[in-house]
Amino acid sequence: MSTNAYIKYITQQIVQYFNLSKRERKEKRLHRKEDKEPTVSHWFGIVPFALSMFIRKIKKRKQMS
Repeated sequence: MSTNAYIKYITQQIVQYFNLSKRERKEKRLHRKEDKEPTVSHWFGIVPFALSMFIRKIKKRKQMS
């Protein structure tokens, strides 16, 4: 991609962003946040989830005793 094409693309993206209303920008931002997976699972996979389930199970057993 040439420099001119890249600058043109960036300019178009900025103009599109500023043409949206403030409410639309907020909604778009919220949708992006909702679609993201949690950082812990992104970086470490399913291991943290498995550990949290295991810990909950142990705590539940202790409460029942």
